[in-house]
Amino acid sequence: MTAPDAATTSQLAPTATGADVATGRLGALGPVGLVLAGGVSVQFGGALAVTLMPRAGALGVVALRLLVAAVVLLVVCRPRLRGHSRTDWGTVVVFGVTLAAMNGLFYQALDRIPLGAAVTLEVLGPLALSVVASRRALNLVWAGLALVGVFLLSGGGGHGEGGGGFGGDLDPAGVAFALGAGVMWAAYIVFSARTGRRFPKADGLALAMAVGALLFLPLGLAESGAKLADPVTLGLGAAVAMLSSVLPYTLELLALRRLPASTFAILMSLEPAIAATAGFLILDQALTTTQAAAIALVVAASMGAVRTQVGRTKRAVPEA
Repeated sequence: MTAPDAATTSQLAPTATGADVATGRLGALGPVGLVLAGGVSVQFGGALAVTLMPRAGALGVVALRLLVAAVVLLVVCRPRLRGHSRTDWGTVVVFGVTLAAMNGLFYQALDRIPLGAAVTLEVLGPLALSVVASRRALNLVWAGLALVGVFLLSGGGGHGEGGGGFGGDLDPAGVAFALGAGVMWAAYIVFSARTGRRFPKADGLALAMAVGALLFLPLGLAESGAKLADPVTLGLGAAVAMLSSVLPYTLELLALRRLPASTFAILMSLEPAIAATAGFLILDQALTTTQAAAIALVVAASMGAVRTQVGRTKRAVPEA
């Protein structure tokens, strides 16, 4: 994933000194258009990462993405290093470890299963977190709907027609990595909120990204070595970082100035569908009817869970 959750993106808003200039150009898209553009950027960045893996390996691509994103965020945010407690640093380190694990597991999944399937399985993490947090019986319906989608996606509905897609023969290790990335995505949401409360502006995100980059750089070097220094590989890695991290963060930052966080979360639920489209257009990963239906079920379950949570929150707040 990717893209940041609503809590993480909203904590970026105070840092938008240069974003005001971009608003005039990008604001014409409207807040919904900005979120969708961010989603397209993330998923097409993921597709580009898949094409880069033969050159740099999955771990090498993650290392390049985190390193470039960390450098950009550190330069833009210039976080203050002094004045933080041991608990503050512990929180941001755990956030960085979670961020690195989420990206590492997801790219391991991309190395084994198609992009649309990986994102669909990954989004189960935030969906499960939403269901558990709401504690409403209705969310059991959304959870069941998502499980039906995963059942179909994993081949429970029969092998997909057409050999170029995905379905009944998904690599088990790839599925496990995608589900693990989903768990880390849920943890990412929790620790991003905690980090945002302890660090001003986007300082915590920048520092966490630096922690993740430091953790993954030795792994990337061990896997790919001097290949990471190749100019083409560096250029493509930078492009992945810009498409998957820097650009979507900026677009979503601008969107959340005019868009409720609940609407943002619903739009983020479209990520599996966008990922499947990117996989088809860039990687020739075709969808069958069953697979498309499976992704649609997971998207519907995610939207339903978000709307249920929003409705519960509104009822909990008394009218003035």
